[in-house]
Amino acid sequence: MSPKSSKKEEPTQSLDLAKRLAIMLAEKKGGRIVIFDLRTISPITDYFVIADGLSVVHNRTLAEHLIGCEKPDHIEGLDSGSWVLLDYIDVVVHIFLSETRTFYGLERLWGDAPHIAIEND
Repeated sequence: MSPKSSKKEEPTQSLDLAKRLAIMLAEKKGGRIVIFDLRTISPITDYFVIADGLSVVHNRTLAEHLIGCEKPDHIEGLDSGSWVLLDYIDVVVHIFLSETRTFYGLERLWGDAPHIAIEND
């Protein structure tokens, strides 16, 4: 049994969720938002949504906004705030401080995955 199988959604539902979460991040001024499509390269999740916050407080605000709208199955890093992970099973949201995002380089690690930049004007 794969880690995702307990709550597997149809691909369009998980993509819709990823897009909704990305839009909600943009509404709260999340920066450099991108969605990675991991369906063909990872059994862990279907999509990563990655965003930057301006500060630890901003990261917490972004995460709490998402949590208030869509309750995740698991939360990591909310106390420290430099990297907050919200696990929705088929979608995993990563909210970073800019320097933390650069240090961990998820874009480099998952560079083979198709991705969609989200406009947040």
